[in-house]
Amino acid sequence: MKIAKLLLVISCCALPGCSLFEYFQDEEAPYNEELPKPFIQTKLEESTSAYVLAIIHRPDYEQLSQSKSVIASSGQKKKGYQRWFNMVAFDENELTAKRKYFFNVDEKGKVLLGGPKRSLIFEAEMVLDKKLLDKPFANENARRIDILRQVTENTRRDIGQLAKDNKTLATSGMLINQTLKTVLQNLDDSPVLAQKLTDPNGLEFDHLTLGKGAAFMGLEYDLVKTKINVGSLAWTFQDPFALEE
Repeated sequence: MKIAKLLLVISCCALPGCSLFEYFQDEEAPYNEELPKPFIQTKLEESTSAYVLAIIHRPDYEQLSQSKSVIASSGQKKKGYQRWFNMVAFDENELTAKRKYFFNVDEKGKVLLGGPKRSLIFEAEMVLDKKLLDKPFANENARRIDILRQVTENTRRDIGQLAKDNKTLATSGMLINQTLKTVLQNLDDSPVLAQKLTDPNGLEFDHLTLGKGAAFMGLEYDLVKTKINVGSLAWTFQDPFALEE
């Protein structure tokens, strides 16, 4: 037992930025399972801006950002290595939710005793424009790729409305954009891979810094759901993501 403890100490000390205190200390609030609750509770084309404002922000841990049509609440811990946000974009005329996002990245993770490694989760649901849905495509793969390209553009634009005054959102937005563009590059190189987006295992890809990832996308009428997991799946929602054709 003493030898095992000694090996543990030596292993930990050999890792940059790692300490036994950091590894064994209790997780700080808000806890990871609580982070996506505003995303889950927001209903597209139903939830109002007043409702979202009431549920999205944890003032003790997060920064609230608003524009005319977008609300986001973002936070960080682990000395900035873990960052997250919930964000909702609204129809400017009806003031109901049209797009919602959840993002959580842990760029440090834990490496001892089989703990969770570095990870990223990005979730987006959005109501698509009718013009895009009615657009003619050569085949279903081309349609899926174009829809994912629109998801990427909507995400970039919504984050861009708030990123100027919120460093956490700005940094997270760059990472999300890089990740989505990596997936799109794989699809541009081999469009047939778009079939994998609705596969239970998703479309696998290599993230530049976080390791193996998988991308999923489902479409039901005018609602598209996108999910990306990279690295450890430790932050997967308790409410599983449902893929619809």
